[in-house]
Amino acid sequence: MADVYARVPGAVLGETGLRHLGNPLGEQRALTAGRAIAPLSDRRVLSVFGEDRLTWLDSLSSQALARLSPGESTELLVLDPHGHVEHAASVLDDGSTTWLIADRDDAEGLLAWLVRMRFRLRVDPQDRSADFAVFGGTAEAVSALAVATPDAVPLVWRDPWPAVGAGGHAYAVPAAHPGSDRDWAEAIVPRAEEETIADAAAAGDLTLAGTDAAEALRIAAWRPRWAGEVDARLLPHEVDWLRTAVHLEKGCYRGQETVAKVHNLGHPPRRVVALQLDGSDSVLPARGDDVLVDGSVVGAITSAARHYEEGPIALAVVRRNTPVGAELIVRTAEGDVVGAQEVIVPPEAGATANVPRLPRLGRRAG
Repeated sequence: MADVYARVPGAVLGETGLRHLGNPLGEQRALTAGRAIAPLSDRRVLSVFGEDRLTWLDSLSSQALARLSPGESTELLVLDPHGHVEHAASVLDDGSTTWLIADRDDAEGLLAWLVRMRFRLRVDPQDRSADFAVFGGTAEAVSALAVATPDAVPLVWRDPWPAVGAGGHAYAVPAAHPGSDRDWAEAIVPRAEEETIADAAAAGDLTLAGTDAAEALRIAAWRPRWAGEVDARLLPHEVDWLRTAVHLEKGCYRGQETVAKVHNLGHPPRRVVALQLDGSDSVLPARGDDVLVDGSVVGAITSAARHYEEGPIALAVVRRNTPVGAELIVRTAEGDVVGAQEVIVPPEAGATANVPRLPRLGRRAG
């Protein structure tokens, strides 16, 4: 349970578990360098056992999974009939069971949907969160934990972002994608190990980082997440999720027609942008805060954080026709904040778009 970390000096707990230990910026540095691990109490673990599991998940989701090899990491989206994202999960198979890591508030709905879709197939979806916890960090750091190893396959999911997988497509084409150097993995660990990890951290033998640090690194890498970027009408194209979560050449699945039509014949109606926020005061936007251009609302904040190098940063989803050079204003409960816009998904995004390579803004000290 999340409160197991209350014994660690400096621990600040929230609804999502261990948020930080008093130094979120230092925790980001430690995570990046592989000196810390982050208990991800905002994740849940699901499993799908049975002979038909991979072909079944393949037929239900945006990802090609029928030939997924044991130990191979990928991710899937479950879409509604109109192509909007309903559920998302990281995917890892051990040869007999497929393991899904889902955001806490999405896991129950995802499991319920999977159970409804079993029909007569040989599949058994279950919530395994009472048995397993999730820890994040560099692949080397989390692999050093007592990771679950069913069928001798370590359950370590290595984030494929931002590489373009088989059947995927990239909309963001900066000269240097900010996620390219990010080493991120999530390990599924037996729940009983949490006590051992918390005791080691309390004794100073193990360094922990909180979810605030993990989120800041995710946002800086432009990495979409269900708990942040997904709303009732999000299309995967709008946040560049075609890279790692959608196979454009696989067989039929719910929402496929919209995915293909938007990509091949048109443009996504909205697009995600990265914001470098005015750091002159302590205001940090909240999810859902309006984003404006010349006094008109053009979108909303999806995620925000303070980064150890870049300072206050955010992701926002805005209308496709929002001018790429426009200064954006974020309207928060504490006042307006200016945001410098970095294009992630260009307005011209699509299969036939002539998308220019976009330089990144210069990094700045946090």
